Amino acid sequence: MLDTQYHTKEKLAAIKTEAVELLNPQQQIEYDFLESEEFLLGLYWGIPRYGHPEGKILYHIAEVLENIHTVPNLSKENLQKLRIAAFVHDTFKYKEDKGRPRNWQKHHAVYAKNFLAQYTSDPILLDLVELHDEAYYIWRRIHLQKQPELGMLQKQRLLERLGEHLQLFYLFFKCDTQTGDKIQSPVAWFEREMKGIEIVEF
Repeated sequence: MLDTQYHTKEKLAAIKTEAVELLNPQQQIEYDFLESEEFLLGLYWGIPRYGHPEGKILYHIAEVLENIHTVPNLSKENLQKLRIAAFVHDTFKYKEDKGRPRNWQKHHAVYAKNFLAQYTSDPILLDLVELHDEAYYIWRRIHLQKQPELGMLQKQRLLERLGEHLQLFYLFFKCDTQTGDKIQSPVAWFEREMKGIEIVEF
């Protein structure tokens, strides 16, 4: 959890200024996010760690956005959706409860979805944000935890929920994973195993 007592109005204003400079908001909803104190606090959480040598969430989002803008032949609508997902997907890691047993209702993706639901009712976006780490968890269950049957069931549930929006999910998963020093095996597995996606190089 994040200790918020040292985040004065001046500090929050400085975070917002840096966020505008790095993230270059392009939609009103992106500007609206930056008016939220809990959102700004989340942007400035994080220290350099495995997978995220950049440290703060703000810098990770900037990397994801850079990837999004290199995706070829992306429609304006999908560009906007991917940008929104990038802004919020990891921003509530500071609220996440990682105690044992794990309470998955206190996962950062759930907090992010609930935050986003205050701004949009788009079910595609809400699912994209809530499920953004699911492919990684499935890969981990199959390949690291050696539970292939459970992993395949989890994979089937993901496919059923995403339906025709699997391609958009894939694009975001790849944009999110090709950052920092994250392991790339989950993306390679996804591209190999998920039928019906168009593999995109960027």
